[in-house]
Amino acid sequence: MSSSLIARSAVNKRIASAFVRRSLSPLAVHARNSSETAYVPGGPIYKGTVNDATTFPPPSKTHGSYHWDFERLLSAGLVPMTIAAFVTSPSNYPLLDGLLGITLVMHNHIGFDAALVDYLHPRKFPILGPTVSWILRATTVGVLVGVYQFNTNDIGLTELIAKVWHA
Repeated sequence: MSSSLIARSAVNKRIASAFVRRSLSPLAVHARNSSETAYVPGGPIYKGTVNDATTFPPPSKTHGSYHWDFERLLSAGLVPMTIAAFVTSPSNYPLLDGLLGITLVMHNHIGFDAALVDYLHPRKFPILGPTVSWILRATTVGVLVGVYQFNTNDIGLTELIAKVWHA
């Protein structure tokens, strides 16, 4: 019984040491084959990681406090504008209907853009981040064209919501 335990532990140690040697051999520097371990200039050296400090953009009032003020003003302005659009007749005030459509689209664009900036940063996702940002911009322009067409050639946004509400 004890001899089988000793034999098993010796075999396990040999297997474990062979496994460790094989799995760590790519990390070790060997003198056997110089082409296999030769230093390649600019080889597997990564410049910067996701844990490095990010570079700050140059200060800009239009993208700093003014930008934040515009977002808050847009969000706060949606409440009275929505109430005014539904209290008045939408066919009498098409300018208010158009303004509501543009404000809703811009509010959504700013919200989606903030999520993209937070979660798909171009430094971590160098291809996906800018691509999705441009897709968002193109979609916003397309929706603005659609809202314009719907408000000028059809019943308008407010009247559509009122009809759906009473249906």
